[in-house]
Amino acid sequence: MELKDKVIVITGGGRGLGRSMALELADKGARIALVDMHGADLEITARLCMEKGADAHCFVCNVTNESAVEGLFEEIATKLGAIHGLVNNAGITRDAMLVKAKDGEVVSKMSLDKWNQVIAVNLTGTFLCAREAAAKMIELGNHGCIINISSISRSGNMGQTNYTASKAGAEAMAVTWAKELARYGIRAASIAPGFIATDMVMAMKPEALEKLSSQIPLRRLGKPEEIARTVTFILENDYISGRCFEIDGALRI
Repeated sequence: MELKDKVIVITGGGRGLGRSMALELADKGARIALVDMHGADLEITARLCMEKGADAHCFVCNVTNESAVEGLFEEIATKLGAIHGLVNNAGITRDAMLVKAKDGEVVSKMSLDKWNQVIAVNLTGTFLCAREAAAKMIELGNHGCIINISSISRSGNMGQTNYTASKAGAEAMAVTWAKELARYGIRAASIAPGFIATDMVMAMKPEALEKLSSQIPLRRLGKPEEIARTVTFILENDYISGRCFEIDGALRI
C-alpha cells in the first residue's frame, strides 16, 4: 500500500506507541484518524503530526462501547471519505497473580473486575474496531490492512493472566481475519513488542530499568519508533498477512 493520502486509524493514538505510530505515518503522508479516551492527548499528537504537514483528526471514543465504535467508524468514513488501515493499539494492564497464598492459606485472587477491564479494552475493543473498519472498507470498496498490537506476554507471563489472554487473542484474531477478509482485499497481521521505552516505562527507577534491560539479549529496551516502523512495513507490503512480528530484542518470556 502506498501510504500517501491513505486514511489510517490508530486507537490509543494519544500517547506512547500510538503517538510514535502517528508521527511515523505522518512522515509517509498518510491521513491519520487518532482515537483515544483522552482528548487533550489527542490534540497534542494531532498537532505534532500537522507540524509534519500531515492531515490529522481527533476522535474521542471508548472502544469497549459497541454503539460508540459503530458511530466512530461511520464518522471517520464520512469525514475522511475512506478507511485504508487500522492499528488496534489501545490497551491497558491490570496486573495481579491468579492466586496468592501464604502458609497454605489463600490471601488474594485476581478480581473479576481486573479480568473484565483488560478483556474489554484489549480484546473486545480490538474486535469491535476491526469489525467496523472491515465493514467500512468493504462498503467503500477500499482494500486495506488491520494490525493488532499483541505482546511478548501473549505466550504467558506471571501476574498477567488477563493481559496474556487478551494479547494471545489479539494475535489469533489477526490470523482469523487474514483468512476471512482476503477475498475483500483486506489483510491482517499483528505485532508483539517486547519491553519498549515508552514514557510510562522510562518513569521506572533507574535500577529497575537496568535490571529490565539486562534480561534482553540486545541489552536495551526497544524504541517506540522501532514498533512504528514495523507498522509502516506491514502496511506498505501487500503480501504480508496473517503473521505476527516479534519485535523484542530476542527476549523470550
